[in-house]
This record gives sequence, structure tokens and C-alpha cells, in this order.
Amino acid sequence: MRAKTTEDRKLIEIFDPIAEALGLDIVRVRLMGSNKPDGARRLQVMAERKTDGDINVAQCARLSRAISAYMDEADPITGEYILEVSSPGIDRPLTRLKDFVTYEGLEARIELDRLAEGRKRFRGILAGIEDDHVAIDLEGEEETALMPFAWVVEAKLILTDELLKQGAEKAAARREAGEDEDDFDEGDDADDGVVANDDEDFDDEAFDDDDFDDEQDNEDDKDRTQ
Repeated sequence: MRAKTTEDRKLIEIFDPIAEALGLDIVRVRLMGSNKPDGARRLQVMAERKTDGDINVAQCARLSRAISAYMDEADPITGEYILEVSSPGIDRPLTRLKDFVTYEGLEARIELDRLAEGRKRFRGILAGIEDDHVAIDLEGEEETALMPFAWVVEAKLILTDELLKQGAEKAAARREAGEDEDDFDEGDDADDGVVANDDEDFDDEAFDDDDFDDEQDNEDDKDRTQ
């Protein structure tokens, strides 16, 4: 979940101790291809503070510089790339088992790499975890659905009033702590490799309610087996 490819996993092993030294956790790493022929690839790193799951622009910039310093010396990536460091965003991806506990009670979308209860895509209210299984309450179903975390390929919070309310409460807590709210603006700062959250891998428009049609999931699987 934090990594999609073997290359991503190798990079996470490198970046985890770098982030640890700064009091941060790596949420996700994606090394993505360029939109242009022979263009530079994008190395997207999402991170958050260990203490509260937040992160400000200055912390993103420090992590970006620390990663850049290592990459310049070790050169673990072949070819050109652009490093982008950001927060996970309010409608964040859920990449670790503990995320499903932290954000219990909020609405989310989950996609699996195989069928569970006749479908691969689920939308509902997160209900925590049971051992190494993710629990989600689905609309119109009495029993909570359980799925192995190892089967989850993508998961993301849905932007709802409740999620926005929690975001406002976090902002108020930051103000009380004396943190400058402007420091949490996810605007572009190309000089430090700090960018707004840009979750192309899990675009809401590409994952609409039609994706949760059980019959369509089954038809897709039949097509792949023919």
C-alpha cells in the first residue's frame, strides 16, 4: 500500500530512516512515469508528523532537502526525475493498517486486488480493524464487511462534511498551539520540491459510484478469463 512497485519499496526502505530522523512518517511513495516522451519521471513522497498526522510546509521542505541530498550522493534512480514532497491531504490515501483505526467512523473507498463477497470495490464507513483485516460498514448491509489488508491495493477517504469538520478542528488546534496557519498552505514551492497533494493514482472521477456495481465487477472478471 505505501509502495506499488519493487522500485517504490526500495525507495521507502531508504526514505523511512531519513523521515524518522525528522520526526516524520512516510505515508506513501510513488515513482511515476512522465506525461511526455523522454520526460523526467515524478517521485512523489507523502509524509506526516508522527505526533499528530499533520505536516507543514517547512517540514516538507526539510524532508525534501534531506531526500535530495541522499539521492544526489547515492543516485538510486536511473534517469531524470522530479522530487515532489507533500502532505497526504485531507481526503488522504489510507496506506497502513493503523490508518483504518485512526480514521474509523469516516467514509472511505477501498479497492481490492481480488474479489471479496463478489466485488472488488467498496464504499462505506470505516469500522476499524480485526487482526489483519479491514472492517467497513456498507450502506444497506447489516453485517460489517471484513477484508484482508493484504488484498487492498488502494484506499482513500471521501471528502464529506464530517471530514471537513475534523479538518477545521485540526486547524483550530494548530492556532491554539501557536502555529501559523499559512505554513499549512499546500501551495506549490518548486524550489524545495514541495507541492500540493496530487493523488492521481486514486482520482475520484475515475472511481465513481458506478464502480461499485457488483455485476460490472463480475463481467470484468469474466472478460479477463476469456
